[in-house]
Amino acid sequence: WARPMQLLDDTELPADIRVDVSENDKEYLVTAEIPGAKKEDVRVSVDGSYVSISAEIKKDQEQKHGRSIVRETYRGSVSRGFSLASEVDDKGAVAKLEDGVLRLTLPKREGGAHHVLKIE
Repeated sequence: WARPMQLLDDTELPADIRVDVSENDKEYLVTAEIPGAKKEDVRVSVDGSYVSISAEIKKDQEQKHGRSIVRETYRGSVSRGFSLASEVDDKGAVAKLEDGVLRLTLPKREGGAHHVLKIE
């Protein structure tokens, strides 16, 4: 596992994306933790049943102590990909980022259920 980077103000920057996936009969619900990411720097792509999440993290900090200045700059990227059991209907998919938490609602594609053929 990778250790998160810590800045002056004890802000942790992610070394990876932590993901929780749950499902019901109609959709997958994905929660991904991406602290420090902004909406415009996060990319989510869906290809069949494969979901890919990536983000560019940018953080600038400056602290002044009397006549000296401490300045820290961080630039990095994180990504995570995973396969789901069923294909996703990407037309109905929704992604929302709030307070460093990405929430995906990924509807299951109709007719994507696995079935066994009868041999004649």
